Amino acid sequence: MKCKDIMTPNPRTCSPQDLSIEPAKIMRDEDVGIVPVVEENQKLVGVVTDRDLCLGVVAEEKHPREVKVADCMSEELITCKPEDNVQKAQELMQEYQVRRIPVVDDQGRIVGMIAQADIALKVGKPEEVTETVKNISKPAQAA
Repeated sequence: MKCKDIMTPNPRTCSPQDLSIEPAKIMRDEDVGIVPVVEENQKLVGVVTDRDLCLGVVAEEKHPREVKVADCMSEELITCKPEDNVQKAQELMQEYQVRRIPVVDDQGRIVGMIAQADIALKVGKPEEVTETVKNISKPAQAA
């Protein structure tokens, strides 16, 4: 099974220049915990998560209408391609302990998102899903 077979296509996005309230509204409206951050050409430059907003804006006591997405987004991108095998997405989730992976084309433009739930609901291999969840949920190793 390919990533394109289980991904959510055409996710809503925001730009680095948007205020942090914009991805929060997208999260609310779309019932998601991550919003891809793109340049005008749809090239993925980061992601902003509910955790990024909570820790980078709320916990810092900043006003969401004053913080730009660029100041609270995650720029370290873990991605896969539409033609990659779903196993690759699972391996990336486990290795980097992430629950969601952007899917990008050969030019780095966002074309979809794969969430842990997509794998659980669409792959149908309980032992693989269990292993993915187990590895994603491991406590981080102290440096």
